[in-house]
Amino acid sequence: LAVPWRWRCSPRRGSACCPPAGQIRDTFLRFFQERYGHRRLPSAPVRPRGDPHLLFVNAGMNQFKPIFLGTVHPRSELAQYRRVVNSQKCVRAGGKHNDLEDVGRDTYHHTFFEMLGSWSFGDYFKEEACSMAWELLTEVYKIPRDRLYVTYFGGDPSLGLCADEECRDVWLRLGVPASHVLPFPLKDNFWEMGDTGPCGPCSEIHYDHVGGGRNAATLVNQGSPDVVEIWNLVFMQYSREAQGNLLPLPQHHVDTGMGLERLVTVLQNKRSSYDTDLFTPILDAIHKVGCRGPRYQGLVGDADVGRVNMAYRVVADHVRTLCVCITDGIYPGFSGAELVLRRILRRAVRFCSEVLHAPRGLLASLVPTVVEVLGDAYPELTKNSDQIMDIINENEVAFLSSLERGRRIIERTVQQMEPFTDFPAEVAWSLYGNLGFPLDLIDLMLEEKGIRLDSAAFNKLALEDAKQKAGSPQAGQQKDTNVHLDVHSLAQLQSNNVPATDDSPKYAYTLGQHGQYEFSPCQATVLMLYRDQSLQKEVGAGQRCGVILDRTNFYAEQGGQASDQGYMICLEQQDILFPVESVHLCGGYVIHEITAVETLRVGHQVQLFVNEAQRLACMTNHTATHMLNFALRCVLGDNTEQRGSHVTAERLRFDFDTKSPVTVEQLQQVEQVVQDVIKRNEVVHIAEIPLTLARSVQGLRAMDEGYPDPVRIVSLGVPVESVLTCDSEAAMQTSVELCCGTHLLQTGAVEDLTIISERQLVKGVSRVIAVTGRQAKQAREVGKCLAMEVDSLSLRMQQGSTSIAEMQNLSKEVGQLTKVVTDTAIPQWQRKELQTVLKALQRTANTAIKKLELQEAEEKAKSLLPKHCNQPVIVDTIPADSLSILMKVVNRLCDKSPGTSVLLLSPQASGEVLCACQVSKNCLPVFSASDWAVAVCTEMEGKAGGSPVVAKGSGNAKGMQRALTAALTFAQSKL
Repeated sequence: LAVPWRWRCSPRRGSACCPPAGQIRDTFLRFFQERYGHRRLPSAPVRPRGDPHLLFVNAGMNQFKPIFLGTVHPRSELAQYRRVVNSQKCVRAGGKHNDLEDVGRDTYHHTFFEMLGSWSFGDYFKEEACSMAWELLTEVYKIPRDRLYVTYFGGDPSLGLCADEECRDVWLRLGVPASHVLPFPLKDNFWEMGDTGPCGPCSEIHYDHVGGGRNAATLVNQGSPDVVEIWNLVFMQYSREAQGNLLPLPQHHVDTGMGLERLVTVLQNKRSSYDTDLFTPILDAIHKVGCRGPRYQGLVGDADVGRVNMAYRVVADHVRTLCVCITDGIYPGFSGAELVLRRILRRAVRFCSEVLHAPRGLLASLVPTVVEVLGDAYPELTKNSDQIMDIINENEVAFLSSLERGRRIIERTVQQMEPFTDFPAEVAWSLYGNLGFPLDLIDLMLEEKGIRLDSAAFNKLALEDAKQKAGSPQAGQQKDTNVHLDVHSLAQLQSNNVPATDDSPKYAYTLGQHGQYEFSPCQATVLMLYRDQSLQKEVGAGQRCGVILDRTNFYAEQGGQASDQGYMICLEQQDILFPVESVHLCGGYVIHEITAVETLRVGHQVQLFVNEAQRLACMTNHTATHMLNFALRCVLGDNTEQRGSHVTAERLRFDFDTKSPVTVEQLQQVEQVVQDVIKRNEVVHIAEIPLTLARSVQGLRAMDEGYPDPVRIVSLGVPVESVLTCDSEAAMQTSVELCCGTHLLQTGAVEDLTIISERQLVKGVSRVIAVTGRQAKQAREVGKCLAMEVDSLSLRMQQGSTSIAEMQNLSKEVGQLTKVVTDTAIPQWQRKELQTVLKALQRTANTAIKKLELQEAEEKAKSLLPKHCNQPVIVDTIPADSLSILMKVVNRLCDKSPGTSVLLLSPQASGEVLCACQVSKNCLPVFSASDWAVAVCTEMEGKAGGSPVVAKGSGNAKGMQRALTAALTFAQSKL
């Protein structure tokens, strides 16, 4: 290789000739691409694709899991990969790999990092992988050989695994001294994807920062900051089974990963990644814009007075993470990855305001600097910088408001606590969960007041919440053993030449003479049965299994569309039905999940019957989803991007980007655009074309997911040939999407569409739920009926009433109708309109009730005042329908007789006695209203509470006379 890179510096030379991070990254990518024929891929988004177990992409290999597991579809682009190289954006915060709390405390932890990775999928193995790594490090990057140490797997007798001497010998042949080739046990040099799945020995390359000819072998893998791992070469050659044993993989893979931040630290002759040009521009911007103190000095621990340097590191790291995550569609929110990102943002805001004492907006002001540092490698950052800044600013304002509210709640709770008690865990959990109040801040504020949190109770609440969120996985696990082929079963199917399922018959349907859909029958042969993670030739009655056929007309769940339902019959026993419960696609094989009614064997001929009503409903809703996507783009703008969708027979769900909540008018406009497409009864054009050709279509709507090649393209109203014409803008004027789903042949069959729900999942992402056909018409009719009820209630409210009871009944009706409007499936635009009207009616009712209660209280106070003229204490009984009225009477008496303290009791027909009191401010603090009410209600075997000025309570009528006496006695003792 004629190395074209312009730099040739040893990492121990002066910094003037040290290569910039961008050049180091590009050198890695070009080395594998140009010298060794690797395919260079862009980074996948940090939002995991099709992996519910991950919050974020946290390693370069995440996007290649289907290859390692053998589940990749043979026609997909992914299945064609043999040698691959990329720089992958990774986030380690939350979940198993969580560096969040460590960031800032030292000089090397990060939540966001870049993983330089090279892969071989069934191509080369240990010899070539080690040779390439050694050549790049020593001949291209010019790292001194004597500073590098390599490790290999030393074996594990308990698992029956010998030492990886093959790997050791490769390194020795490459010229690495034997004293620098070191064996390590399972925990250090055996990599596993998870509790089960592909795994294998690994070989790590470590770098000695000190050098000078010393032998640092004893410091390798000992946590020394002087000797650090820079590259890990994983050789996937085993699969960990559920029982814990290891089986050889049918195909060997290589997965190597080298953290860019750590490599740049070495090549720029630094000891901390925060001192490299990946971070120094951001740290400089923090000082310039927000920090009144000294510049970043790299201090840690006790030397870092006031945690200022820690704050620099936290803010610099977290703003990188925020920029990358928001760009990739993860916004601060309330669950999963969104919740973790919310905590990252709030942690950064706290360090900005509390430690750096920076003005509001510092965090967002750093976004252009982050884009400048990372934008060349990840151009998507450049397109989204304004949106990133808006989201950060909005969340900062909301958090600072929550902090102030949380402080007030803590103050109020502390005031009401008994002496020498712990702070209630329920309040702390509410602050933490609902307001996002950081737990360490709660501890700090309580510590300042000399109060402790009830940690045991808090941890119990946290554990209960974690259990609730985790749910019970057992049910799903049992199901998975029959429908998700493991890597060994897939390899066995392929080695036995069992062909992938031909599922093209799922698209075999036509329109009949009278406009009805006709689905072609499908006859198939049982090729294999799958039960309890093993391939079987026969299953007996009552056994649950997966059935693999040579062909099928059943749609397997994919592309957001639910799987078909139906049944199959064995041609030998046509009177016995085998209901198909679910259908899944795995590695090109379609697995039909059934519970066998009778014995089923390989070779049996079966006839397949799809539930036509359910299939047609899915087809209708899937085509309607495409129409809705187009309508949203028309109304909200071309930047409206799909974030996800799910189609069932009952309804459709669609998630999309939005800068602000969707208005009533916009919802109506979206529905109108869809109605227009329905009325035009446009032909749904579908064709299968090469993937590269499809991606060249202007205006194409496609999700970030792996598509097969060739791929199906669905165009409404415009023939696919017209869409594919060079420079054609036809796709800009209609819906054109890549889609493997089943669709109507003409849009008119949708009949109607109504959006019955719209809400923001997180800031910037909205979710709509819609229904079609008869359901949509029914929703409109119900909406009209509810609108008439609201109009009727509004008319009665306008007529008014002089009776408190009547107004309270009207108020109750408003509340009930509000709940019905909220819970019933009606057009969302109409729901919003009715909710606005009902909210106004509730305010009107509350105002009228309050006014009538004040009038009644005024009259009662007037009647009582002559009886207790010029007395310092008034204790009496009066009739009152509610505690609210009784409290108002007390208040009016105190207003009319300043300096008087008042306590009134009101016996109710139920046998309960209401109590309300108010103490003159002149009597404070000796005389307390809450103590007075407690003393009185205790005599009636009741409870009371309140403040030193006003209090209320209730008790039993049997003790009312004792209570009146106690009221006077208590008051006289305090005056």
